[in-house]
Amino acid sequence: MHTLDTVEVDGIELAYRVWGEREAPPVLLLAGLGADGVDWLGIAPELARTRRVYALDLRGHGASDWPGDYALERVSDDIVGFLAALGLPRVSVVGHSYGGVVGYLLAQRHPDLVERLVIEDAPPLWAQDPPLEVPERPAGRLVFDWAVKTQFTEQRNAPDPRWIEGLSAITAPTLLIGGGPDSHIPQELMADMAKRIPDCRLVTIDAGHLVHETRPAEFLAEVRPFLEAGE
Repeated sequence: MHTLDTVEVDGIELAYRVWGEREAPPVLLLAGLGADGVDWLGIAPELARTRRVYALDLRGHGASDWPGDYALERVSDDIVGFLAALGLPRVSVVGHSYGGVVGYLLAQRHPDLVERLVIEDAPPLWAQDPPLEVPERPAGRLVFDWAVKTQFTEQRNAPDPRWIEGLSAITAPTLLIGGGPDSHIPQELMADMAKRIPDCRLVTIDAGHLVHETRPAEFLAEVRPFLEAGE
């Protein structure tokens, strides 16, 4: 069982799901672009056997507010405010894809907040050459603000150089999980990122981009002992 709650951070309402005992070590789950906390339903209850698990709907996603401004630093700042509002001085972070990008930006900008970091099939933000096309919004109802997609595409095309440079400032022990050759994320970029983060290990699970969804048991077999190693 889990609950769905909300908290206000700098005028933005953020929705989050919670599993596990309140006193257990906290872990924060950040879903990929276009997904929300529901994305972790197959993983969170298992992690919650020994942890207090928070699955956050990032701004522009799910039940959180859709304010229209999705600069990556602002999304990262939301998490700083979220942790402060919940009285969580330090958490482990597990982020998939876009959520992984937000996670490693948080870890490099606020190393005091991140105990351990898991990045699932997310690339370092190199400038794209040729540039990625900014996609048009598809028809129909979406569970996220399409402006997140368009703004993230623009940010990937012209990223702040500090986002790459800052990988070396991450102090949290870090586990990178690549999805192997079937992922659309170039795996050599994951390997490059692993070299830039001081205390980092890269493992590959041949599941494609959606590792935690396609191979949950193998994902948990890597993540669980990694998180427990910090206790």
